[in-house]
Amino acid sequence: MLVASPMTMMDFFQKSEGVWFSQRTVHRFDSFSDESGESNLIVTVLSKDHPKVLEVCQSQAVDPSLASGGASFMWQGNLSEGEPNPDYEAILVDVPNPNNSRFGKFLRNKGYVEGIPVVGNYHFANDGVLTIETEYEKNQGQERAWFVTDDFRVRVSTVKLMNGVNLMTYCSERRCVSQSQLEALMEQNHLRASAS
Repeated sequence: MLVASPMTMMDFFQKSEGVWFSQRTVHRFDSFSDESGESNLIVTVLSKDHPKVLEVCQSQAVDPSLASGGASFMWQGNLSEGEPNPDYEAILVDVPNPNNSRFGKFLRNKGYVEGIPVVGNYHFANDGVLTIETEYEKNQGQERAWFVTDDFRVRVSTVKLMNGVNLMTYCSERRCVSQSQLEALMEQNHLRASAS
């Protein structure tokens, strides 16, 4: 199956919008231990004039006119009920390279590795693989993400300390079917069954 790979960060955000069931495995080299877990990742695209986008730009002293938009990423236990906890939300703002939108920077209100505001660099390869590199105060992070199908994507990342790689993470993510999509599929099956 051919997949139309996003080649700009805003296209990546838009293709990612929705709820994803995320399964992750983490290997820690400092303790030689492995972890695994499951969660829901909730992605919402934000316009360039959204208050959260403007707030991140202001906090990092970046001219908001340079931003093309952003996205909210929220994590929630996959069996949790109710609204997601806003403490588990990260806001990403896209600041594309004006000469080549496959390259750019993104602003985060807080980083994955250290919970501080960060600026990362990104680029899209010819095959659509997104590479993100982020410098923290004490660590370096690199993440790669790509779509296998429109509803299945993969993320792999490494975190490096001064003495080498500290941990590696692999995530596979499946798009969740919304209630309205599920009802539409059930209706289609009902109509097909009644027609035969």
